[in-house]
Amino acid sequence: MTVKRRWLYYCATGFGTGHLPKMPGTYGTLVGVMLYLPLALLPLPVYLLLTGGIIIAGIPICRYGAEQLGDHDHPGIVWDEISGFLVAMIAVPLSLSSILLGFALFRLFDIVKPWPICWLDQKVPGGVGMMLDDIAAGAATCICLHGMVYAGWLV
Repeated sequence: MTVKRRWLYYCATGFGTGHLPKMPGTYGTLVGVMLYLPLALLPLPVYLLLTGGIIIAGIPICRYGAEQLGDHDHPGIVWDEISGFLVAMIAVPLSLSSILLGFALFRLFDIVKPWPICWLDQKVPGGVGMMLDDIAAGAATCICLHGMVYAGWLV
C-alpha cells in the first residue's frame, strides 16, 4: 500500500478511531470535536471554506475506505461523522454547552436518521451517499442549535 493510500485509509477511519471496538461513529464525532475547537476560532468564511474542503475530500476518502473494508458503509469509516459535526457547529457560539449539545444532537440525528436523512442514507450510493446523510444530520443539528441560540436557551 502506498503512502497516499495509507493516508486515505487513515483519514477514512478517523485517524484510527473507527477501529475502536464499540461506537466508532461516536469516537469519530469526538475527532470532529477536536478538529472543531481550533477551527471555531477562525473567521466564519475560513471555517466554511475549510469545512467545505473537508466535505469534498470526504467523498473519495469514504469511497476508498469502503473499498478497503469491503462494505459500502462500514461503521469504521468515520470521516463522514467528522464532517457532519463540523456542519452542525457552523456559526454556533463557542461554549462548552454548545459543544456538548451539538455532539448529543448530532449523534441522535445520525443514529435515528429521521426523514430525509434516512432517505439519503438508503438511496444515494458511494462516497457521496456516505457523506450526505451525515451532512444532513449536521444541518439538522445546526438548525436546532441556532433555534436554541435565537430563543436564548443556548449561549
